[in-house]
Amino acid sequence: MPLKVNAERLWKSIEEINRFGATESGGVCRLEFSDESKGARDLFVQWCKEAGCTVRVDQFGNIFARRPGKNAHAPVVIAGSHLDTQTSGGRFDGIFGVLAGLEVVRTLNENGIQTESPLEVAVWTNEEGELFKPMIGSAVWTGKMPLNEALDLTSPDGKTIRELLQRMGYLGDLPINSYPVKAYFEAHIEQGPILFDHEEVLGVVTCAQKQFWYDITVKGQEAHAGPTPMESRRDAMVAVSRMVLEFDRIGRQYPNSRSTCGHFEVYPNSRNTIPGLVHFTGDLRNPDPGVLTKMDQDMRRSVEAVARAAMVDLSIALSSTIDYVPFNETLVGWVRDAVVQTGHPWREMYTGAGHDAVNIARYHPTTMIFVPCKDGISHNPAEDARPEHLAAGASVLAEVMMRAANHASSL
Repeated sequence: MPLKVNAERLWKSIEEINRFGATESGGVCRLEFSDESKGARDLFVQWCKEAGCTVRVDQFGNIFARRPGKNAHAPVVIAGSHLDTQTSGGRFDGIFGVLAGLEVVRTLNENGIQTESPLEVAVWTNEEGELFKPMIGSAVWTGKMPLNEALDLTSPDGKTIRELLQRMGYLGDLPINSYPVKAYFEAHIEQGPILFDHEEVLGVVTCAQKQFWYDITVKGQEAHAGPTPMESRRDAMVAVSRMVLEFDRIGRQYPNSRSTCGHFEVYPNSRNTIPGLVHFTGDLRNPDPGVLTKMDQDMRRSVEAVARAAMVDLSIALSSTIDYVPFNETLVGWVRDAVVQTGHPWREMYTGAGHDAVNIARYHPTTMIFVPCKDGISHNPAEDARPEHLAAGASVLAEVMMRAANHASSL
């Protein structure tokens, strides 16, 4: 009989921890390194200790709550996510994965179930990256980013991450990634509409899509808005507007694609002056690296053609690349088995967003479990999920963590 978590307790835990950073609009603003973040961390640590876990904090503030296994020296099975939110955050992004892991521990305790390997619930520092770049905690833990380089990052008001962790009381002494890891699981709301639109309860996540992020500069010429004829203008903003439409076309033309232009800086940004300079960001994503390469080539050709026609100068810099990451086939298969046993409607899918699991999958066997969020809305106070769906995802998490912890060989 598949193990089932306590749906009511999971829901109440989410509600209680969301008191830290609750907003009048019904969302949550719990920025990492804030008093609200400290409060949520402290409550999580308290709950883990009450559940019999040993809690340790590493040198970048990542929290690891360990439930002992029969073999104390066996590689550990970890479930985790993050407690921090965006400024306009919702109630389930990140926190569901953390508290689903804690709910697994509580459920195993109640049923008197021991596992061969130890289990851990992890909280990764600074996943959202409101003050800094995102997913730093897992990047440091996996060696993708050097510890001291990360600790020396400075916020806009001049505080280093080292100082901010010290202020919170979460600059720990546990060496980074200092013991063997058998598997990592991350339960998460989908943050998109696919499960919700198809009335499906569970997503078996097979991979993370490849991403290209661009910083683009378009330089025209400022001029008076009144006397300058339309045919004489070198309007940087008009050119950028046409480039944005090309990004949109590309995102719609190629299968399984996403394209976004989300940040714009316009100079001089004056009502009475033709814009002479625009900096903006571009974002292209696809789960097939070959298709993404074609999208990149198409984008460059099309925006360069726009620039020539508009008589503006163009600069395209590839600011960041997130590689295609396949999740561990064995773990994906175990999640699929557990999902089928629930009897809920489900699908295989890829993650369109970045997660700590994407960093970790490059170094340890990893996969994710998705549950729907209402209308696919996330990073928004309207972010919503149903208690029974969260419980279904947490119950699948319990099954696969037990299976991994009792599996005799490496994955």
